[in-house]
Amino acid sequence: MTVTNLVELLGGLGAFLFGMKYMGDGLELAAGSKMKDLLEKLTRNRFLGFLLGVFVTVVIQSSSATTVMVMGFINAGIMDLAQATGVIFGANIGTTITSILIALDVSGIAPFCICVGAFMMLYSKKAKVKHIGQVILGFGLLFQGLHTMSGAMKPLGQVAWFQNFIAGAKSPILGILVGALICAVIQSSSAAVGILQALALQGLMPLHFASYLICGINIGSAMPTILASMSARNNAKRAAMIYLIYNVVGGVIMTLVTMFLPYTELVERLIPDPMFQVSVVHILFKVVSAVILLPCTNLVVKLTYKLIPKQKHEDAARLEFIDVNLVGNPSVSLLQIRSEVDRMSKLVGENISLAMDGVLNNQVRNAQTITENESVIDYLTDAISDYLVKFNVHELSTQEAMYVNRVYQALNDLERIGDYAEHLLHVNERSTEKNVAYSEVARNEALELYDNVKELYSNATARFYSQNISIDELKHLARLERENRKKAKQAQQNHMDRLRAGECSAEAGIMFGEVLNSLNRIGGHSINIAEAAVVQQSGKMF
Repeated sequence: MTVTNLVELLGGLGAFLFGMKYMGDGLELAAGSKMKDLLEKLTRNRFLGFLLGVFVTVVIQSSSATTVMVMGFINAGIMDLAQATGVIFGANIGTTITSILIALDVSGIAPFCICVGAFMMLYSKKAKVKHIGQVILGFGLLFQGLHTMSGAMKPLGQVAWFQNFIAGAKSPILGILVGALICAVIQSSSAAVGILQALALQGLMPLHFASYLICGINIGSAMPTILASMSARNNAKRAAMIYLIYNVVGGVIMTLVTMFLPYTELVERLIPDPMFQVSVVHILFKVVSAVILLPCTNLVVKLTYKLIPKQKHEDAARLEFIDVNLVGNPSVSLLQIRSEVDRMSKLVGENISLAMDGVLNNQVRNAQTITENESVIDYLTDAISDYLVKFNVHELSTQEAMYVNRVYQALNDLERIGDYAEHLLHVNERSTEKNVAYSEVARNEALELYDNVKELYSNATARFYSQNISIDELKHLARLERENRKKAKQAQQNHMDRLRAGECSAEAGIMFGEVLNSLNRIGGHSINIAEAAVVQQSGKMF
């Protein structure tokens, strides 16, 4: 085997890997949003989730993309780990479709696919057509790379050391180690199996030894996931652990089957094509693992919690739903963003309620809670905004881009409302310190205004979460906001009348005015949030 053959082999491998990745990315862009909707709606049953994991991975040609989607749902609180496990098992089987495509060996049309795909990407103005062109181009590059690799490997048949290695390659441990090493180097189990298929096509890979290599390849395929999850949140680590458990169990079982049962000989007798033989062994590995582990989903989940225990105490100033280490389908990330903003809005609402409780009772209450919440609110404002900046580099639909803009607007309004809630606490602290009390009439006026503001805020944030508000609802909330302004203005005037009548002190009046102004401002920012829930006619976001 010459240097030229080695260069051809590396070039073919590069084209193969790039083509597979490019095709998968194109399929995800073309169908990822629809796949997300299916996953979100149909994963409550573990067996249905398993089948859906198979289907989605077959469509988008990437088990890792499916797994990232699933992790996004877990972080967004839509799916729990047990539900996700079935989908992850299914994704493992769905990814074997790549080996079937390779076994079909349509490398003869690869140049045509490259040409058509390139023209569609370069000259089409429609995003959908560009995505389809990307799929076709990736498909062509994948098979062109396979064809180049296969040709470069032909001379290996005349290399003495390789002939001796294959002739003596019967050790399960050697096969597993070599398979894991191959997968660790090229970072793709599908590509590693593709290399075995290319060798089998040249008659250079005995199926018995290929079975051991496939066991090692699948075990090795979990390592990049484990390493990638090291700095991620606990659920991401548990998902990676589920992936590892799946492949280790399969590796142990299929190694024993290959050692003690003549199943590879049976595959060779039933299937004459050597590339399909390797594909079938790969598929059997995945199917056997799923059949054994799917009924034990709950046990697998419990095992992951044993290996990665729950944290007893966690810092509240953190992103609870968004995992910045998992970057996947944009529509899934938007669900995480929605949940994180909803969490922030609940903290703001809690602060309004706690602060006004102290004002109305003329006592300093829950000061520490309000201060801690405000610290988290400030953190979330910055953290979500930073994530949105990074997220904006993704290719987003018009609807998704509009939602991101609305989130920016809502974050600003929520942060300002949080500031006014904290200001209410400071006003209450000053009034309590100076022993300033509001009259019963003033307290009732503040309570009436607060009730309106509470209704306005809760409705506005609920509608922003659902991204669904009718014109009538928006008009009702706008009417509430106008009433708030009138009530605040009237209450201020009533206070001036009481002040002139000597019924209250000037100092109490100043503080009462600050309470009225804060409530009025909260109402103004709340209506902004409600208006940000108005979605264009092109359709709802969620």
